[in-house]
Amino acid sequence: MQIISKIMSLQTFLQEVTLHRDGPLGETVLECYSCGVRNVFVLGFIPAKADSVVVLLCRQPCAAQSSLKDMNWDIEQWKPLIADRCFLSWLVRSPSEAEQMRARQLTAQQLNRLEEMWKEKPEASFEDLERPGVDEEPQHVLLRYEDGYQYQNIFGPLVKLEADYDRRVKEAQTQDNVHVRWDVGLNKKTVAYFSLQKTDSDMKLMHGDELRLRYLGELHKPWTGLGHVIKLPDNYGEEVGIELKNSNGAPTECSTNFVVDFVWKSTSFDRMQSALRKFAVDESSVSAYIYHRLLGHEVEDVVFRLHLPKHFSAPDLPELNRSQVFAVKQAVQRPLTLIQGPPGTGKTVTSATIVYHLAKLGSGPVLVCAPSNIAVDQLTEKIHRTGLKVVRLCAKSREAIDSPVSFLALHNQVRCLEGASELRKLVQLKEEVGELSQGDEKRYRMLKRQAERELLEAADVLACTCVGAGDVRLARIKFASILIDESMQATEPECMVPVVLGARQLILVGDHCQLGPVVMCKPAAKAGLSQSLFERLVVLGIRPFRLEVQYRMHPRLSEFPSNFFYEGSLQNGVCAEDRILRGVDFPWPMPDRPMFFYVTLGQEEIAGSGTSYLNRTEASNVEKIATRFLRSGVKPEQIGIITPYEGQRAYLVQYMQHQGSLHAKLYQDIEIASVDAFQGREKDIIIMSCVRSNENQGIGFLNDPRRLNVAMTRARYGIIIVGNPKVLAKQPVWNHLLHFYKENHVLTEGALNNLKESMMQFPKPKKPINSFNPGQHFMSTAVYDARQAMVPGSVYDRSGGGQPPNNNGISTYIPRATANVGDPYSRLHDPIGYIAPERAQAALSAMPVPLGVFMNMTHVPPRFHGQQPQGLHSNSKPNQRPKESARASGPRAGKVSSKGGSSLFTQSLSQNTQDVSTQPFSQGGMALTQGMSQGMSQTVSGFGALSQSGLSQLDPSQDPYLSSDYQSQMDGLLSQDSTYQGGRSAFFRHGSQFTQPY
Repeated sequence: MQIISKIMSLQTFLQEVTLHRDGPLGETVLECYSCGVRNVFVLGFIPAKADSVVVLLCRQPCAAQSSLKDMNWDIEQWKPLIADRCFLSWLVRSPSEAEQMRARQLTAQQLNRLEEMWKEKPEASFEDLERPGVDEEPQHVLLRYEDGYQYQNIFGPLVKLEADYDRRVKEAQTQDNVHVRWDVGLNKKTVAYFSLQKTDSDMKLMHGDELRLRYLGELHKPWTGLGHVIKLPDNYGEEVGIELKNSNGAPTECSTNFVVDFVWKSTSFDRMQSALRKFAVDESSVSAYIYHRLLGHEVEDVVFRLHLPKHFSAPDLPELNRSQVFAVKQAVQRPLTLIQGPPGTGKTVTSATIVYHLAKLGSGPVLVCAPSNIAVDQLTEKIHRTGLKVVRLCAKSREAIDSPVSFLALHNQVRCLEGASELRKLVQLKEEVGELSQGDEKRYRMLKRQAERELLEAADVLACTCVGAGDVRLARIKFASILIDESMQATEPECMVPVVLGARQLILVGDHCQLGPVVMCKPAAKAGLSQSLFERLVVLGIRPFRLEVQYRMHPRLSEFPSNFFYEGSLQNGVCAEDRILRGVDFPWPMPDRPMFFYVTLGQEEIAGSGTSYLNRTEASNVEKIATRFLRSGVKPEQIGIITPYEGQRAYLVQYMQHQGSLHAKLYQDIEIASVDAFQGREKDIIIMSCVRSNENQGIGFLNDPRRLNVAMTRARYGIIIVGNPKVLAKQPVWNHLLHFYKENHVLTEGALNNLKESMMQFPKPKKPINSFNPGQHFMSTAVYDARQAMVPGSVYDRSGGGQPPNNNGISTYIPRATANVGDPYSRLHDPIGYIAPERAQAALSAMPVPLGVFMNMTHVPPRFHGQQPQGLHSNSKPNQRPKESARASGPRAGKVSSKGGSSLFTQSLSQNTQDVSTQPFSQGGMALTQGMSQGMSQTVSGFGALSQSGLSQLDPSQDPYLSSDYQSQMDGLLSQDSTYQGGRSAFFRHGSQFTQPY
């Protein structure tokens, strides 16, 4: 088969190419002249001594060897064989128009589908794509569910799809001819170290993963052993370390002829499926309120009657600011609370404080979860500082992995438990000998279970991952109060694992303006498994309480993220003087603005995996910038280098180790990671490599605004972005960012020691257009909120707790006086901001804002298929209760609010023919559908920052929502409502008072 010149897809595992015998170079195998590698994605060429001859060399390490200079080969002239996804024309002849007409026309979508099919059926052909049922997609997730059974029936198959995909990927990762280095750990367990080849796999190796090691040589009898990962590759080496479960008969004298298999474990997916079943059938799994809220049913608002403390800050934790106090107060009083924590706003401290007060209220142990072990450890450490009894439950496969809170881990507390002398002796004997006798092993397990049960029952707080909450050791414990941190990074079934352990009070902490969960199976992700529970609840109209004071970034660094992603609501808890690197001489283009965009026009290349990208020119500039910081006195640990692509990350590690100007050990301590992996992290200095630089291939997943938000908010003292602005400016959000940098005179080019402002021009940023409500002006919610500046307690209320922006348009947080703590607190942000348009459109009826203020509404794809967004039952009649499940007589029945005999859907249906500007505004904050407060025609201080970010300002006289008649109506209503929450409290009403969670 002749090789086509255009590479339509980069997902295939095939990397070796032999040219066609009728091609320009005949039947030639493409391989490196020096090392013989045949991966076409790493091969390139340089001119040899004769102009008519070229030499093929791999990118790393051969093309980077200095010895090539002795052969008169110009290393700087190395170019890849593939450019812009095409083989070079002198290598593979492009087909003529006549040949293209005769050839079968295949689209990129067809090739992608075929390659996905090859993973299950390697012999599949294009004819298989046309068979019935091949394109059948799983049922999409819904916004609202009739009952737990429907919920399980939709999410269960999606979890199975992801499980099957994960299994196929792992079981395909067998690697042969592995070289093993043997060692013995401190616990006397045998450890095997080896290096694995980099593959195209979607799979990421993690601590605790199980691997199978097999010996196939002739120096020892065949042997197989299982172990779990205790060491991962890092800047110091590419070795993986596994601790063997049983080392009996291990060929420790051998080092070659080993095979490594990846062992797939179904534990995580089994626990998700079990949680879905329990939610459907077990009425004690969650309270009736939580049950109906999670299904999207309308229920009366509930506020617990509690004796609240005068001061909400917890012992040995920082004092809370006003938005944190408000979030804590609301969380302890409500059965379901969403808390949005933008970058650097102290959500970990806030979460720890909430847990402290929940534990002190004495309603039983509090369960604290997060999707990742790192997030759990960080929160556990903060909670422990308050003096509570905390037990950190981790998987048995991770017990040998050290962490900052290892002393709180259950297995370590068992060893130190008073009165467990016999257990300690057995533990010591097991560590010394490695194996116990059958009788001793039985006695050891019984004593261990008793000790674990004693510790778990005595704990105030139990901390584990979301999936870890399905551990059998927690099965008999009921948790009335559950807090899930980083809930946006967990899939919905993953969140349900802790929720079904008896939740009567549920707090979800996250930020839907940052990256969500990672789902590897594309059909499952497309069907909605990649949508988090936090995000769905926001779309349902449950308004999150936002933390508003950021303590991480230099005020200049927070300006763009605040204005573009958080409607200008973020205030700065640090001033510029707090974020100056003392004694560091670095050539910032504008000394008072520690940021700049470094214009770099190098071409992108396909990485060795064939599925990622790298940019050698950007890597060179990143090394120069990092070296300049190191020479200026910045420590390597203070610098973080982030990039969206794994190919660039791996190339940067190698490049800086082997071609950096300074000692290699200095670069080893600089953390180089993907943007996604850096979420939740921070560094003093961040250098970002954008990678993408091409003529017509686009910028890939750099299109996701949430990824840009994460990247822009990791730095404390300064950030430098390295990229090609000509390519990036084609994407609207990046275009806004580039204009922001240009207007601040920090778009630069030239030598690092002589930076000059770039004169490069970009298209004018387009004003976001609201296609949902044609004829209405798009209105940024920041503008909308600012026009309500007269609302008491608002962030724009200058009577306390803040001050107007300074001349630079930067607002600085000042704590409010104690006397104002009891004032009504108004949060005026838009919770739908930067939720994907297809999901946000379903919230139009739920969110109490005029249609004209929604962001991101550029199209309306059918996300929630076959479902009315306004309500649960499209066939409801007036004065008729929504249909309950067959188990309506149980505790879960009777909690659905009929709103005076009419469902929410029928109410909205009866009004849907009215003009939006004539619909009524109900007191208590139900639906703000007409206009805004006084002062709307006034220019609010600080809007300059918005216009710099490309957010449009409106002419109030042209907007029908801002009519004077309507202003007077709203003024009167606001003056009568002392509980006003900014007009956006989606379902706020004076609900029933309860003395305890039910």
